[in-house]
Amino acid sequence: MAFVNLIHEGAARAAVTDGDHYRLLPAADDPSAELGERIVRGEDLAQRARSPGERIPAGAARFAPLLTRPGKIVCLGLNYFDHAKEGGRDRPTYPWFFLRAPSSLLAHGEPAPLPAVSSQYDYEAELAVVIGRRGKQVPRERALDLVLGYTCFNDLSVRDYQKKTPQWTIGKNFDASGPFGPALVLASELPPGGRDLRIQCRVNGRVMQDANTSSMIFDVAETIEILTQCMTLEPGDVIVMGTPAGVGFARQPPVWLREGDQVDVEIERIGCLSNRIGRLPG
Repeated sequence: MAFVNLIHEGAARAAVTDGDHYRLLPAADDPSAELGERIVRGEDLAQRARSPGERIPAGAARFAPLLTRPGKIVCLGLNYFDHAKEGGRDRPTYPWFFLRAPSSLLAHGEPAPLPAVSSQYDYEAELAVVIGRRGKQVPRERALDLVLGYTCFNDLSVRDYQKKTPQWTIGKNFDASGPFGPALVLASELPPGGRDLRIQCRVNGRVMQDANTSSMIFDVAETIEILTQCMTLEPGDVIVMGTPAGVGFARQPPVWLREGDQVDVEIERIGCLSNRIGRLPG
């Protein structure tokens, strides 16, 4: 079962996949509620999905970011050893965490604006985890109980800005630089921890990254254990699990994204997140 956030009558609205359609989820208290709001208030999405609702043809659907205003977006850097190696780094002994802001998120199918101040725009295919239960000091053996589901993320990075300081925040938080979605697949329908799934990034159809989520240095359960040692994870939080080798800056010569490029992030059994690189208006 997979859930999406659609733009419907000018607002984000949660829906479930229904063959070649999407079916809007009903809500007794707020019929316009988007997916993230439903997760925060603890709705049983699978139960909601069994109710009738308006059907929208897949070809006519326009997406919002999978969650429009997550509480926290915690990202991991260097979480595949081959990626750390291609960047000249050693294998981390502790996760390299950084944060993204909700303003950096972008929907599936929407143009990803090319930064006006940089030509060093890079792709990063990543598995994203959506938290469904609150947890603090959660041991590894119970960590996956917090996970609601998984989706795709493209951690578009402005490399020269990322390298301006030892902290990566500025290069990872340009507006609309984090494509997110298109669908949330419930954890019960995937291998525990989202392991053993093929993950790819393609630029204009050319495979640039091709790996497996079982190659992550810190898996989902260990990451949740580490995070909850210092912060409370809450429903609607997102963890973005890092990218494998093959990014543009590490290639010779470097491969930077250009206006018109089509970027696809595909994860086995989860879906394909697609965006074309565009320009900001004006």
